[in-house]
Amino acid sequence: MIVSVASGKGGTGKTLVATNLALSLGENVQFLDCDVEEPNAHIFLKPEIENRKLVYIPIPRIDQSKCNFCGKCAQVCAYNAIAVLKNKSKVLVFSHLCHGCGGCTLLCPQKAISETGKEIGMIETGKAGHIQFIDGRLNIGEAMPVPVIKAVKGYVNPDSTTIVDCPPGTSCPVIESVRGSNFCVLVTEPTPFGLNDLILAVDVLKKLDIPHGVIINRFDMGDDKVELYCKENKIPILMRIPFDMEIAFLYSKGTPILERFPEYKEKFKKLFLAATGFKNE
Repeated sequence: MIVSVASGKGGTGKTLVATNLALSLGENVQFLDCDVEEPNAHIFLKPEIENRKLVYIPIPRIDQSKCNFCGKCAQVCAYNAIAVLKNKSKVLVFSHLCHGCGGCTLLCPQKAISETGKEIGMIETGKAGHIQFIDGRLNIGEAMPVPVIKAVKGYVNPDSTTIVDCPPGTSCPVIESVRGSNFCVLVTEPTPFGLNDLILAVDVLKKLDIPHGVIINRFDMGDDKVELYCKENKIPILMRIPFDMEIAFLYSKGTPILERFPEYKEKFKKLFLAATGFKNE
């Protein structure tokens, strides 16, 4: 069972939900932090890191002695990562634009292109109590988190209960993070921004055909438009978390709310049981 925790926008409490959900479940639990541009689940779960593994993407290396500067590589590159100088004296590779698709290597008529690995990030694995912990970290200055997210998801154990903490938003990193989930929990807040980005996130999950439900954080602030939207679209509201200064204080210290409010453990267990049984219409 893979349950992803996502949000259309940042700051809704996504990591709070994901970490406390993982802590509420029994044995054989995995936690994957796929927010590789800013992973912070380790602050709450405090894992003991046992292994680190570098993540690479293949980028082209041009053998200028074989190249006849035909420009085929530049034509097939959708990301403009290769350029042939007009005087046909050199082929330039812009590694930060390269997505590592391998098209240029495959289609080079002169077989003048090989691939070399470029380090873009790192995977950390370890244990946080009974939880197997995996997170990814994109190197500073790198522009493509998706390969690191794919590397993190390569650790998914189909025999475990897996909680995936997704990056915020609705772009490619989110799509890669939620892909393959049995259920997605969307964390939102009762504000115009929260509603707008929730609608975008729901549209993505519908296209991916992933069942989903909503948690409204700080539900006693703002307005009731998120509730009305969920009711009109038959989206189950799985939990409502109040605006509580003590919860905010615990979060700021990196302390799971279960340590101060043990009653939330049953709430998160019920949420998980509901997630395994819900199917959106």
